[in-house]
This record gives sequence, C-alpha cells and structure tokens, in this order.
Amino acid sequence: MSSRPHVGVIGAGLSGLRCADLLIRNGVRVTILEARDRIGGRVHQGEIGGYPIDLGPNWIHGSGENPIMDIAEATKTIFHEPEGSNMIASREGHFFSEEIANKVSEFVWTTIGEAFEYSNAHADSISPEKSLLDFFMEKVQQTGFSEEDKKMCLDACKLWGAYVGDKIDRQSLKFFSLEECIDGTNYFVAGTYKHILAHVAKAAVSHADIKLNTPIVCIEAPQRDDSQSLNQQVTVSTATGGSYTFDEVVVTCPLGWLKQNTNAFVPSLPDRLLQAINNISYGRLEKVIVSFPRAFWHDATSSIDGSEKPKHPVFAQFLEPSYTDVPQGIEWNQECLSLASFPEQHAQPTLLFYTYGPSGAHIVNQIADLDRSSAEYRTTLLEFAEPFYSRLPGYDPSSPDCVPTDVFGSCWQKDPYAGNGSYCNFQVGLTQADKDIEALRACPGVGERRGLWFAGEHTAPFVALGTTTGAYWSGERVAAQVCEKLALGKAGTGELKGDSLPSGRKSSL
Repeated sequence: MSSRPHVGVIGAGLSGLRCADLLIRNGVRVTILEARDRIGGRVHQGEIGGYPIDLGPNWIHGSGENPIMDIAEATKTIFHEPEGSNMIASREGHFFSEEIANKVSEFVWTTIGEAFEYSNAHADSISPEKSLLDFFMEKVQQTGFSEEDKKMCLDACKLWGAYVGDKIDRQSLKFFSLEECIDGTNYFVAGTYKHILAHVAKAAVSHADIKLNTPIVCIEAPQRDDSQSLNQQVTVSTATGGSYTFDEVVVTCPLGWLKQNTNAFVPSLPDRLLQAINNISYGRLEKVIVSFPRAFWHDATSSIDGSEKPKHPVFAQFLEPSYTDVPQGIEWNQECLSLASFPEQHAQPTLLFYTYGPSGAHIVNQIADLDRSSAEYRTTLLEFAEPFYSRLPGYDPSSPDCVPTDVFGSCWQKDPYAGNGSYCNFQVGLTQADKDIEALRACPGVGERRGLWFAGEHTAPFVALGTTTGAYWSGERVAAQVCEKLALGKAGTGELKGDSLPSGRKSSL
C-alpha cells in the first residue's frame, strides 16, 4: 500500500486488544471503536464486600500451552486450583455423606469424560437431537445403582449446565467435543484478571486511537475489485452520528450481538456466514455473589455426619430443593464456590453462585431494573441464595457472621454489548457446528474481497471456544490474516495450537 494502512477494530475486549497489539507492532494505524465507557468487554472487575472480584470470566481454562497462563505468571497474578471438599446437598437440604458424594461425583465426571470420547469418535452418526442428558440417562441405566442412587446421579449431572451456560437437555451430544478445553489444570484467577487485561491492553492504550462510548450501527463493506484502490474502504457508522473509514475492519463483537445485528452489515453478509451466526447457540450463565463478615462455613467443628472435623468446603452443589419454594417449571439446581479457600492474600468470606439457563434468566429478570443499593435488590438476591448458604456447616441464623454484608447479581442477559448472554455453546439440533465455527474464522466472501474480519471467543480454536484464551488467540489469528493481506510483517498466531481435541474440563465463565 502507498500509505500507512488504517485498520478499525470494533470492540475493546481481549480479542480486539490482542489484535490491535499485533497490528500496531507491524506498523498499522489502529482505531478501536468501543461501545462501553471502558476497555475489557466481558473481562471486568467490581468490588463485593470490600473485595475485588471478576464479574465476568474467573478461570484460566487449561494449564497446557496457554498464553493466558503465561501472562498471569508474567504479571504475578495469583491463580489457584481450589482444594478442599466438594459437598452435595439432597433435595431435602441434607448433605450426603462423603462416601455418597464421592460416588455421585465419580459417576458424573466419569460420564462427562465418556461423553467427550463418544462425541469425538461418533459425531457423524449421532443424531442432532440427542442431548448430553440423554447420554447420562443411558449410562446410569448401565450401572448397578439403586433407583434412588440413579435419580441422585441424574440430578447431580444437571449441574454441568453451569459449565456450558444452559441446561444439559439442550446440550448437543453430537458436538459435545467442542466444549472440551486445553489439557491440564483449570485455575481460578484469585487475583482477578485486572493485571492480565492491562498487559494485553498495553500497546493499544499507548498507541491506538480508542473511541469509548461509540456503539456502531452500520458497517458498509462493498465488494472490492482487484485493484484494491484506497477509495474502496470500509465505512463504519456509529450511534452517535459519527462515521469512520478504514482499509480493513475487525469485528470482535460477541456472537449474541452478531445474532441481533446482522442487518448492520451492508451489503448483507454472505449466506454461509449468516448461517453460522444463526446456528451457533449463545449461553446464559450468570453469577450471584454473596459476601459475609467471616467465612462461617470454615468454622464448623464437625463433619456433616458428625464423625470428624470437615475439610473446608470449596464447591457445594444443591440439588433442586423441596424445602423451599422455587419457580414453577424452572430447573433449580445450583452450585456455589467458596472464595475463602484462596491463598491467604486473596481469600475472602464470599460465596460465588453459578446459575444458568432459565434459572439465571429468572434471577436477572427480577433484578435488572433495580438499583444495586436498594433494599429490594438485596432482598431479591438473598431470597435466592439464603436457602442454600443456610445449609452450609457452621450456619447460625443468630450469628452476625452469617448475615451477608454485600450481594451482587450479574445481568449479562440484559447487556446488549455482551450480546445478551455469556458465550457460545452447542445445542441440540445443530448439524454442522464445527463447520460453522470454521466459517466464522475463514470469513468467506468478506475477508480478502471486502476487508471485513471476525474475531472473538466464538471464532477460537476448538479447544478454546468460549474462553479468554480463545478470545486472545482469535485476535492473533485475525492480526496475522490482515498483516498478510497488507503485505506487512507477519504477526504470530496461536491458531494452529488449538485445532486438535485433547480431553479436558471446561470450568464456568
């Protein structure tokens, strides 16, 4: 090109920031258009009970070849593998003995592993309508368990919904392999993603032109002729009435946003891209976070069966309760993680509940229009959480240590810039989900010919879909494609690292 190329990046999340970083390193002029009043996208921190906490992603998914792990180590960010006891409460609200809890957990995790293997090996022959729950039901019938134990296992397996962002009777078995992650341990980012985000954003903050509070409403990318003349640019119009022209545009908006705004692209996107955007599902994972003066669940002097002092509970799973009123027709299994088990400098007396699908939507609909400082907001969330945390060992309703100091509920489903949801997943009915993801990466008909590229967790390598690592890698991939097209120095990419399908466990958002 005869002048310094100008690339527009839509969205200042991890994918957009990483893409901008590599473009800048290769001499590109970069402008970032960000709808929010901050950078980071769904990577965002808040304060709960006086403690910092991630309101979006909490985990690093896999300790193998994972750039987010490398950045965490370089920035001295504390990450932690939660250690301690996993507790399972019955429908009646009584925690099972360690023996029964281990039996149930072993069945659930063994079956998850078998489901990944089966999906990998038999995807071509699995019916698109077959769900993960169907697979669990088949497997539990092959055990020698009593009918009561079988029911207990099926109840417990539904909590996998917190890993895929929706109910498992909607999770495709055919494409369950796409929910696998990088091999190795999954770590909770105890020190929050704050310094990881700052590291990824450093080049963009210093050298890009970042336009905050700039939602886009139209991206006009006409077909270009072979001359690639500079007057064939991509025009981006904003909700504030502004207009920008670029040589190339990278769209990192979440999949949910793309689903709702396909008409923002002029001319219309090619049919294959529209199919991919419409086919892939979008999750509904939410969080309810409750802080206390002290971690009372660490103070219990005996185990749940009275035999010995318990290990500190880390994960507590609550099967759909019969001891409290729950919304009719909504699956109400819940899971919480104790943040008191973190390393000392980051431990906090806080319970993090993961809720998903219809139950997550129900909670969001109740609090979305409430002021967080209002009594109604607090009461609404405690009405959800109290029936669960009150069952934990050490709870005493008369103790001030058991009275929450702060409470928070995420509302990603009401956030248009997050696409009104969490991250991509793969629901029953899909017939070619893997090809859909590949189509989004390849951008048929819009990359080379129209200067329009897509990045984000929904365009990641298969083992990083729906993760911060995937978002980061996707930004690298697009930067490399753009640099190659513009005949610039080639940016590095982690894309090829992630297209095999090793086994692994994907934690919550």
